[in-house]
Amino acid sequence: MKKIITLLIFFTSIISFSQEITGDELLKKAIQFHDPNGNWETFKGELFVTMETPKNGDRVSKINIDLPKQYFSVSAKRDTVITSYIIDKDVASFSFNGDKNPSEAIKKKYSLTDDRANMYKNYYTYLYGLPMKLKDEGTVIHQNVERKTFKGKEYLVLKATYNQEVGKDTWFFYFDPKTFAMEIYQFFKEEKESGEYILLSELETINEVKMPKIRAWYYNKDDHYLGTDILSTKK
Repeated sequence: MKKIITLLIFFTSIISFSQEITGDELLKKAIQFHDPNGNWETFKGELFVTMETPKNGDRVSKINIDLPKQYFSVSAKRDTVITSYIIDKDVASFSFNGDKNPSEAIKKKYSLTDDRANMYKNYYTYLYGLPMKLKDEGTVIHQNVERKTFKGKEYLVLKATYNQEVGKDTWFFYFDPKTFAMEIYQFFKEEKESGEYILLSELETINEVKMPKIRAWYYNKDDHYLGTDILSTKK
């Protein structure tokens, strides 16, 4: 009888926890797992990301992030083509196969623009800075936390939207209910079935920040596989 009562109390506590935890509390626990010493705010590190896609050769990117100095660079190689982008504070620059002054035709073909440089900076610092980046100004954390089953596993799900000047997409972040590790994120655009979900597996620890090592991308609407990013600290 005691065992039954104990189990009932345990089960009730799980249900109560999922109902009572707020979005802010869940985010705090997730950040504690991924960045226990608060290192992201002063992050300085080098990342190597290999992108595998079904129809193209691998793209290998070398990424440097120095948040205190407001410096970002990415140099990506696919086949014989190397494109590089730098954001040094607010100044953008780029090169093509080492040429810092490529022709207009090359710039147009490979999207060598200041806007593309800033897009890469925002993309990589956002995705590899999660879930800490959810503390950024303009992010709206919804306080109702849901339990959802995705691919056969149950998660605590955090919803985030953004102020109009930041973005229009709606994001959902799936956390392991025991460890609070981030294992999936998903975004929807204005059309309900648009957008993608990303399955995260394994961890790579860089400067004491736990980042997802493998990210596999799929369309929401039909589960179509798009590609996989593999993170490492070595080329």
